[in-house]
Amino acid sequence: MGSSSSDDFSVVVLASDLGVDARPFLTHQEEQEEDWHDCVVSDEDFSDLESLQFFRLEGSDKSGNRIFRIVGKYFPAPVVSGERLKKYIFHKIINELPEGPFCIVYMHTNVQREDNSPGITILRWIYEELPSNIKDRLQVMYFIHPGLLSRLVFASLGRFFLSGGLYWKLKYVSRLQYLWNDIKKGEVEIPEFVQSHDDILEHRPLTDYGIEPDPLRLAEMPSMSYSFGKYDESWDSRKFMTE
Repeated sequence: MGSSSSDDFSVVVLASDLGVDARPFLTHQEEQEEDWHDCVVSDEDFSDLESLQFFRLEGSDKSGNRIFRIVGKYFPAPVVSGERLKKYIFHKIINELPEGPFCIVYMHTNVQREDNSPGITILRWIYEELPSNIKDRLQVMYFIHPGLLSRLVFASLGRFFLSGGLYWKLKYVSRLQYLWNDIKKGEVEIPEFVQSHDDILEHRPLTDYGIEPDPLRLAEMPSMSYSFGKYDESWDSRKFMTE
């Protein structure tokens, strides 16, 4: 594991359920700039990804930032490589994003890591390879319907996985009603399943914390007179021992 080189080196430790590939973090800046150039001039056909509508440019928020909408559930992570995802995102940014500031509205609703989440390491890798002027133009990232796991991950490891420039731009949006404080209705399309999930959260707020309600209303059943593990004063243990 040792090396005789006098160059600086970095050690990256990734949680087993979050790590995808640590190699993107260890690339040199010169290689990243070359990769960006390759993605910009790429003539690859992205019609299959375009038809999924998981990443597209929409309206503007109340601050005048153009909106890139990302719907996590629409992305088929098991069949799309991180490299191709990076090329597609770079292609969209360079060809569709107008000059000026922009924001991202990311809908995390019903996202499953094994089905449609590319992984936090891939997302960090893509962000870090963006040119500095693009990163500076990103003003805020609205994170809609963050689950308990995502909250814990970003709270405990967010500063490690995300650069300071992105970490402080995250804004959690637990309900759509809070999104309308920053974005006018109609500026961003909300899929039906996102709205339905939001309605469920309105009636079952504990779902935000991974606690499901009591659909069978068992909590309302009358308790038993005696329960195991509890000492009852009417029970004479000495009488039981003498029998």
